[in-house]
Amino acid sequence: MDQMPHTDEDHGWGIAPGYHDVWGDWTTPSPQAAARLRRAMGAHTDDPDEPAPTGTPLQIVRPGETARAGTTSPSTLFLEDGTQVKVRDGRIPSDLPLGYHRLEADDGRSGLHVEHVIVAPPRAHLDDQLRIWGLTAQLYAARSNASWGMGDLTDLGRLVAWATQRGAGMIGLNPLHASANVGRPANSPYSPSSRRWRDPIYLDVMRIGSGLPDADRAVAAGIALNEGDRIDRSAVWELKRQVLETMWAIGSVDPAFEHYRQERGAALRLWGTYCALAEVHGASWPGWPEEVRHPTRPAVARFADAHPDRVAFWSWLQFLVEQQFEASGSAQAVVTDLAVGFAPDGFDAWEWQDLLATGCRIGAPPDLLGPDGQDWGLPPFVPWKLRRLAYQPFAETLRANLRHSKGLRVDHVMGLLRLLWIPPGMTPADGAYVRWHGSELLDIVALESHRAGAFVIGEDLGTVDPAIQDLLRERGLLSTRLLWFEDDAPHDWPRQAMAAITTHDLPTVAGVWSGVDLADQRAAGVTVPADGDEEFRHRLRVAASVDDAAPVDHVVVESYRKLAESPCMVVTAALDDLLGAERRPNVPGTIDEHPNWRIPLPAPIDDLARAPLADRITDALARDRPPAP
Repeated sequence: MDQMPHTDEDHGWGIAPGYHDVWGDWTTPSPQAAARLRRAMGAHTDDPDEPAPTGTPLQIVRPGETARAGTTSPSTLFLEDGTQVKVRDGRIPSDLPLGYHRLEADDGRSGLHVEHVIVAPPRAHLDDQLRIWGLTAQLYAARSNASWGMGDLTDLGRLVAWATQRGAGMIGLNPLHASANVGRPANSPYSPSSRRWRDPIYLDVMRIGSGLPDADRAVAAGIALNEGDRIDRSAVWELKRQVLETMWAIGSVDPAFEHYRQERGAALRLWGTYCALAEVHGASWPGWPEEVRHPTRPAVARFADAHPDRVAFWSWLQFLVEQQFEASGSAQAVVTDLAVGFAPDGFDAWEWQDLLATGCRIGAPPDLLGPDGQDWGLPPFVPWKLRRLAYQPFAETLRANLRHSKGLRVDHVMGLLRLLWIPPGMTPADGAYVRWHGSELLDIVALESHRAGAFVIGEDLGTVDPAIQDLLRERGLLSTRLLWFEDDAPHDWPRQAMAAITTHDLPTVAGVWSGVDLADQRAAGVTVPADGDEEFRHRLRVAASVDDAAPVDHVVVESYRKLAESPCMVVTAALDDLLGAERRPNVPGTIDEHPNWRIPLPAPIDDLARAPLADRITDALARDRPPAP
């Protein structure tokens, strides 16, 4: 099963012997594919019996649990906070605090015994009384009349204020992960340069300080970017960066910035260094000069010392983003989104390149929507290497996304148990699932969510083994249930879940009812069923108790009224539906064929306060939902 540790058959590499595809057929990876995957993970030969390295021993224990060390020699347990605990006869104390600890034998000899001990709760943080409704939104699309071409963090504050006043308990956002800082900003938020830092393109630059020369002209130029029906991130970032550079040059820097730099320490300095290097050598680090292609090389430190102003500038932008994100009311309402991976030529891949499987990409196997499978182009961590570090890179990533947040949505949550790896030089159809060691990543999620006091939503859509869903439920994660996919009526959906009608990859209600979404798919060359969008239309007819002659606004409201009957802990409405959007944010399987991630909402969010449809939908959701605490 996916939640079980590696079997002897894979010799520790984690390569699953096969999988059942959506047609029910058993698919087995070829010997060539398996050999390439093992090589990418560090195997020295193509021998399938070659064992994977084990690295530093690790054990995860529960609070109050007495565990045994791997040695009976006198040892010292170094707790995460620096406290030292003596260990005798290999008995690890049962009163250890939650956290990441390190055990070292006291014999003083070379090659002394070392192991990691992680104390983690059995479940993620989840208030059993949680019962809220909320919104989901693409922040870039949520423009106001004051935006500069795309929604920003001040707009987020406006949205939080309006929604919470209506009684909403959460707002789920698209990933705010950092894109490349030079060149054209990426449109997709799911292929970031880094998942640990946020994108400064979301800054409201006019909130930073006064004294900007020719401020009126800058504001006029920014607001002019709201014209048109497409978001131009390049134009937005070019204008915002000009203003930010000017403000940095005139010295309008908050004194709290120095405290922030000290708090974030070496991690922030490395991010600033990377951004400064990218300004000189380009956005893609594999093409950089050899001496700066790895973060530990002396030339990288020398570069940072020689360019302190640029390192500080890029660090300052992160300070501003965090400051504005927190000021938006994020800790009381925002559920952030964790992308499944990061770009192969961005910051996270640069810093962690030694932990990645060279040439491999993660994706999805062939299915009904993608007969050739999906290649996401994102590099995977090598399981044994990440485990050797007690999963610290993953813990850092979770911690960064939980800062000032009420909750976290984990995209493709099954990836915490297994991911489809595409071998170098091969296609998704040749891919194989690679499993993590047991369910240890879920332990890290549980630990970090407890520390943040934040609940976790797993995106478990598609073909998912019921055993995996059972495990996720046992571990305290909320499932995702959509009206588009569920055969049961909402009142029969499980309690431990987030209920919604749609997501960013699926049509809006108005898009289905008007036929616009089907026309968009056909225009983009997407293969659609012979009966078009009849399945979606049928689900709306049933949910709203209408026939095809019903007005679209009535269909939207009644569908959400039916959704509100769900016992799910969280029920959400898409902001797109509140403003009658007909076009979905993203059509999977397309790039330029559809304006993915570039479609603004059809009206500014200023109009929410006087939008009858928004009132009717939120009233429908609030009817059986208590106000947010």
